[in-house]
Amino acid sequence: MGGSLIDIKKRIASTKKTSQITSAMQMVAASKLTKSEQSSRRFQEYASKVRSITTHLASSQLQAIENADFSSFEDNMEMYHKLLIARPVKKTGYIIITSDKGLAGGYNSSVIKNTIELLQNDHEDQNEVVIMSIGGTGADFFKHRDIPVAYELRGLSDHPSYNEVRKIVNSAIQMYNNEMFDELYVCYNHHVNTLSSAFRAEKMLPIEDLDSKEATSYEQDYILEPSEDAILNTLLPLYAESLIYGAVLDSKTAEHAARMTAMKSATENASNIIDDLTISFNRARQAAITEEITEIVGGAAALED
Repeated sequence: MGGSLIDIKKRIASTKKTSQITSAMQMVAASKLTKSEQSSRRFQEYASKVRSITTHLASSQLQAIENADFSSFEDNMEMYHKLLIARPVKKTGYIIITSDKGLAGGYNSSVIKNTIELLQNDHEDQNEVVIMSIGGTGADFFKHRDIPVAYELRGLSDHPSYNEVRKIVNSAIQMYNNEMFDELYVCYNHHVNTLSSAFRAEKMLPIEDLDSKEATSYEQDYILEPSEDAILNTLLPLYAESLIYGAVLDSKTAEHAARMTAMKSATENASNIIDDLTISFNRARQAAITEEITEIVGGAAALED
């Protein structure tokens, strides 16, 4: 019985230490989540301005594309910017955003599971897809299953700057322009609120979310320098980059929320285990005391005889 009590006390002590660690990790994740939500909101203001300017400058091309009935892409590719016009899809590019670390509940498994289902439903052959990965979990998953990863980015900070993702974003746009794939999707967990996230597979290229009806009109004419086409050649890739970077920020926010929720759940589970162990300890101690009393009473009775 003494050995049992000692074992229970050790388990209670170790569980308390675990609870302290998970509680601290929960507070750290909560702090990161708050900062990440603020960064996402600030970026949305910037992205909204870029979208407005891009829509205005590209409105003539957008109207032509919306009203056109193209017989083939090749006959019209010189008339419109490459990032605006759709072409026959031979290959599809996917940027899959996961985390580098675990302890985030179902965050990574949700992205990977839904992405695999998407690939299986939309593609018959592995050669029809080009995989790029942000986060080591996703990259390792595909590599272990002999699925080539064209580009991977690991070690993003908790609050990534644009410079951290610039290489993979620029590479994705360059690969699209070089027709290594004909459309690009970003697969990630969208941050809904602290307790939940939702898988998204957003089409980033070609750019299809711009609506010419949203174009801002101005009463006065203004001069574009060097030219509208030259500005669009810079602005459209910048807009595409902002879409992908926005998805990265959104995904990071969801990661912090998932980690905070997971650590909160772990802390609560540890507390429940401690309560159960404490009850078991008290019962074992009471049994030991009862046994000792019984032995004393038995010994006293034997002396009286």
